[in-house]
Amino acid sequence: MSKLRGAAARTMRDGFAETLAYTEFPPDRWSQIRTSDGIERINREIRRKTRVVGTFPDGNSALMLVTARLKYIVEHERGKRRHLDMSNLDEMDELKGK
Repeated sequence: MSKLRGAAARTMRDGFAETLAYTEFPPDRWSQIRTSDGIERINREIRRKTRVVGTFPDGNSALMLVTARLKYIVEHERGKRRHLDMSNLDEMDELKGK
């Protein structure tokens, strides 16, 4: 048990900086960047649509359904809204000298 705790502690210590990568962006955007709620919602929608079909004759059929759903989402639901002002990111690039 002691070895397991030590390995877990090392994993936490070594990966800690990666969990804070979102802090390099403007603070007003942190909650949008650090969460994956939007992606999880899209995954649920795709799962719901594929369950309706049941089985697919081939992989291309599944890919076509998923692509059509993503296209619908972009055009009708979230495609009209902008959650991030990209000009803030351009400013960050200029400050970093990129």
